[in-house]
Amino acid sequence: MKRTVVATALAIAGLVLAVPAHADVDTDFNNELHTYGIYAGKDYNAWIGKLTCKRLDKGLDADANKSAQFIHMQLDKDATTAQAYQFLGAALRSYCPDKMPILEQAAR
Repeated sequence: MKRTVVATALAIAGLVLAVPAHADVDTDFNNELHTYGIYAGKDYNAWIGKLTCKRLDKGLDADANKSAQFIHMQLDKDATTAQAYQFLGAALRSYCPDKMPILEQAAR
């Protein structure tokens, strides 16, 4: 009985400690965008996401609305405003989480 408990505990520990392989940030970002119906190329999406963060850092976009407008211009012509904001949220989470408060400010 004791061996069974120990064997079970070891098996569970092995499953818990087996960390699944994660894709790189750009792939994870692109996969998230796919859930929003945004299907541009992975490298392009990553470039726009990183550029969005850089524009915020440099003060080129003063708030979430300006960032979303920039993103909207980069997306497919059929993209919606909602998709631009979804892209913005994903970009901030993926590439510059310190900028997330701008979304909270926009919500107010």
